[in-house]
Amino acid sequence: MSHELIHARVLEHLERLRLGHLVERLDALLAEAARTEPTYLDFLDALLREEMGAKQRKRISMGITIAHFPAVKTLEDFDFKAQPSVDQRLVRELATGRFIAQAENVLLFGPPGVGKTHLAIGLGRAAVETGHSVLFTNATALLAALAKAESEGALKDKLNYFAKPKLLVVDELGYLPFEKRSAHLFFQLVARRYEKGSMLLTTNQMVGQWGSVFGDDVLAAAILDRLLHHSHTLLIQGESYRLRQKKKAGLLSRGVPQATNSTAEPER
Repeated sequence: MSHELIHARVLEHLERLRLGHLVERLDALLAEAARTEPTYLDFLDALLREEMGAKQRKRISMGITIAHFPAVKTLEDFDFKAQPSVDQRLVRELATGRFIAQAENVLLFGPPGVGKTHLAIGLGRAAVETGHSVLFTNATALLAALAKAESEGALKDKLNYFAKPKLLVVDELGYLPFEKRSAHLFFQLVARRYEKGSMLLTTNQMVGQWGSVFGDDVLAAAILDRLLHHSHTLLIQGESYRLRQKKKAGLLSRGVPQATNSTAEPER
């Protein structure tokens, strides 16, 4: 059988097996093999690594799209030197995704502008890369979606939607106080995910202030009980990145007060 016929048949088999990357790369890989003369096993290994790498990149790209991250942020881009209060060792451990396998939660505390959202996105991207499904939302959008679904008689479906990802990231919790009904809806979501799926929350309110956030000390205690039972906490202290940049540009005086948290750091 001629070389051309065999080549065409191989391409046909690759297409039927849905190995699209190898279809595109076959000629280049054959040329490389002719130059380096690998063993049959080494050549097969190279083919499989090419296809697996392409599928992995496609899976990660799709996972990032589905997650709806608001910006491109990675842990590698985070300036740990500018925020020395951040526990780098804990962040690196969380990036492995092991906390997701254990259905544990992560709570990031700190004033505005210190990098909580950056870390949340970075950890979310790391979770996608390790094979976990992720959904990112902010607290306002989350509560609006739940309230709308309830008014339309579709609350169960919407709760299932937010309960499905292995990791749900909720940004900016506590920036605005919850209405009483919204607080109850959030409790339902937390209860549904409890010990089944991980949540990563960023907030500028320490746990002692959550009664004010939810407008109900008892409800806040019930929410915290479920979130903190299996959890990791990070407290970020320091100056806002945005204020620091404006000071460097001379747009603000050095005497601008910083946002602070008076509550002690939660236990890890």
